[in-house]
Order: sequence, then structure tokens, then C-alpha cells
Amino acid sequence: MSTHIGHEARIPNRALEPLNFLIGEWSTVGSHPMLPGKTLHGRTSFTWAEGGAFLVMQSEIDEPEIPSGIAVIGTDVDANECSMLYFDERGVSRRYLVSLRNDQWHWWRDAAGFSQRFIGMLVDDGNRIVGKGELSRDGVTWEGDLQLTYTRVRSR
Repeated sequence: MSTHIGHEARIPNRALEPLNFLIGEWSTVGSHPMLPGKTLHGRTSFTWAEGGAFLVMQSEIDEPEIPSGIAVIGTDVDANECSMLYFDERGVSRRYLVSLRNDQWHWWRDAAGFSQRFIGMLVDDGNRIVGKGELSRDGVTWEGDLQLTYTRVRSR
């Protein structure tokens, strides 16, 4: 016997609507400073979960030095925040804040010893995202991190 506990809440989260452009499958090409001269190839997908209550990102890069990961994006209306909970094949789990402003998709975390930020510029009518990641180990000095360009393969 199957029950549908909480099925009433499986509805679109209106606060996530600005991220609707992400829905679908994307190919990725990029680089990382720890892998000089190496071009990274991969895939990322974005799907609605639980009727649109959450957004799920799944990503993988063909090179073993870059981990595959899963993230769940949701909102806190009281705090007026959008968060991404990230988990990868290394067992790393992190929380990032997320925003979309002026055709720029941002996610970031400020944590002692390891802060990160990513800015993705939407181009070609939202069919490409040119992204630049940075990290900081001291909260002051920023250095390059994963750079990825997402190209839409398929909308859903």
C-alpha cells in the first residue's frame, strides 16, 4: 500500500520561479587552476522536485579530479533567502546562498578557512551560462576556482 504523505505541498515554489531558466540539460566545458592546461568536459541537469517545491541540480565532470555532485535548492521566505545544499561523491556537504540578479546567477558561502563564490553570466538568451568560480582561505584574498561554461542541450 502506497501513501502520499504531504502530497498537498508538492506544488511550485513561486520564490524559485526566477531560476526556471535552468530547467533542462546542459553540457559543460571548463578549467580549474589545479589542473593547468586541462579542459574539463561534463554535464549538468536541473529538474523540479516534489512538484516544483525544490530545484535539483546534478552534475558530473568526466575528469576524476573534479567530483560529481547533487544540490537541492530551496527558499526560506522568512529570511528572504534562497539556499543550495550541496553534496558530492567525496562526502563533502556544503550550504550556499543563491541569487539571480541582472542576468547573473550567483551562489556563495562564507566559511572560516574556505569561502567560495560563483558568478554565472547568462548569454545567448539564457542558452549559455559563462561561469567563474573563486575561493578564499582567509576571507580576504580570492583566487581562481572552477570555471565552467554551461551550454543548453535540452529544455524540459
